[in-house]
Amino acid sequence: MQVTRQRILEILKERGQATIDELGDALGLTPVTIRHHLDILRGEGLVEVPEVRRRTTPGRPQYVYILTETASDFFPKNYSNFANLMIEEIRERYEPAELDHILRGMAKRMTSDMPKSLDGQTFEERLTGVVSLLNDKGYVAKWEKTNDGYYLLPLPRHFARSYRSVRNGHDADLRAAGHRARAHLMDSRRRE
Repeated sequence: MQVTRQRILEILKERGQATIDELGDALGLTPVTIRHHLDILRGEGLVEVPEVRRRTTPGRPQYVYILTETASDFFPKNYSNFANLMIEEIRERYEPAELDHILRGMAKRMTSDMPKSLDGQTFEERLTGVVSLLNDKGYVAKWEKTNDGYYLLPLPRHFARSYRSVRNGHDADLRAAGHRARAHLMDSRRRE
């Protein structure tokens, strides 16, 4: 994206809204130049149609510009870093059983919109349904059958390297959690 238009988006993101005069002052550009860039941004669906703001002093009304929802794609979202920090805090403050309880609650919420009727489906068909649901929600999930049972892998193995700080010193806890998850899957299979 062109530098001036990117900077206009950044100013609108920071301030929430701005007029042509405010953008011109911030960028050191003329109103005509600002209008030109705003027209392009509106054409790209990044800036809303301006709203009229009446002045408190005599003069022509001013137009206020704001970002569209689409414009949020141009700004970094550091959700993974936030999630890593939160996981680290939870790991440091709670016992493994409490962490397990939190993660089970999250899993329950994540699958709450999964079809309830699974009658007639095999265990592997149900696992495929869970994987499909997770992938539809933006995860990269798959399941594997091993000699020990079934494993649901919500992320590719190479992605786990970024969670090394969470794992350090807690491999035994993670192995135990994996065994509990495998036991839960095996128990579900036995009930078929």
